[in-house]
Amino acid sequence: MKLSEIKTILADLTELHFVLQNGEQVPEHFHVTEVGQINKKFIDCGGVVRDEKAINFQLWFSTDNDHRLEAEKLRKIIALSEDKLGLEDAEIEVEYQQSTIGKFGLEFNGSAFVLTAKTTACLAEDACGIPQEKPKVKMADLQGSSCAPGSGCC
Repeated sequence: MKLSEIKTILADLTELHFVLQNGEQVPEHFHVTEVGQINKKFIDCGGVVRDEKAINFQLWFSTDNDHRLEAEKLRKIIALSEDKLGLEDAEIEVEYQQSTIGKFGLEFNGSAFVLTAKTTACLAEDACGIPQEKPKVKMADLQGSSCAPGSGCC
C-alpha cells in the first residue's frame, strides 16, 4: 500500500485497527511512534546499483491501555510528516515489535489494516548463477501428447 492509498482510506475512518495476517490483533492502545521515509541505496549481487524508497510507520504499545489513536490523529501525523520531511508517495513498510522488530507490508481488508509478510529475493538471479526452477507438470495433465501404442511417439 502506498502513502496516497492509506490517506484515502483514513479519510473515511474514525477508528483504527491493525491486525497481523494470522488474525492476531495489534493491541488497541498502540501508538504510531514514527512516520518517515527510508532511502536505501545498495548494490545487488549482480553489480547493479539500486535505489529504493519506503515510507516507514512504527507501531508501538506500552502499558497505557487507555490510549487510542484515532484516524484523524494519524492523518495529522502523516500531513505533518509530508510537510516537514517532504515524503514521497512510496510503499509503506510497518515496523512492529514481536520477538524482534518485524518489517511488514500493509493492506486494508475493509475494516482493519493488515500487517503482511515481507520476503527477500535475489534481484540478479540471471547474473549470479541461480538456476531457473523448471515447472513441475503431471504427466496425466499433458493432453494431446500421449504416447499410446501405434501413435508413433516411441
